[in-house]
Amino acid sequence: MNVDYKKLMIAAGDAAKRAYSPYSGVSVGAALLAASGTVYTGANIENASYSAGICAERVAFASAVAAGEREFIAIAVYGTGAGKGSAAQFPPCGICLQFMREFTIPEKFEVVLGEPVHFSVYKLKELLPMSFGPDNINIQRSCSPDCTL
Repeated sequence: MNVDYKKLMIAAGDAAKRAYSPYSGVSVGAALLAASGTVYTGANIENASYSAGICAERVAFASAVAAGEREFIAIAVYGTGAGKGSAAQFPPCGICLQFMREFTIPEKFEVVLGEPVHFSVYKLKELLPMSFGPDNINIQRSCSPDCTL
């Protein structure tokens, strides 16, 4: 599947506009491309009890998984605020990277960072080089014949 990175970044930027970030002032949006071609978006949601907040990437994945998706191609992450312009890269936190790992093959899944005109594409393996996943605990996952897992 050819990924339209610019379109994915635009969707992530639109999602960032819906972020709830009254404490940090950092708005992050994510757009997750499923193997089905559907794009699921998420925005960070902060909470006065800081640890109760959730990142945009996990919101997007949770929406996709709740909709029945299990195969993913790429995620774009777009952020603004906290003194950074929209072109600044907002890489996923460790928890989000581990969450992505659960549903992807790190050598294939792409993470797109930046904004629609200037962005960089990374493989999840580059951002989470020594990951722990289902294969570490001998779990057999089933998927379609075209599965990327």
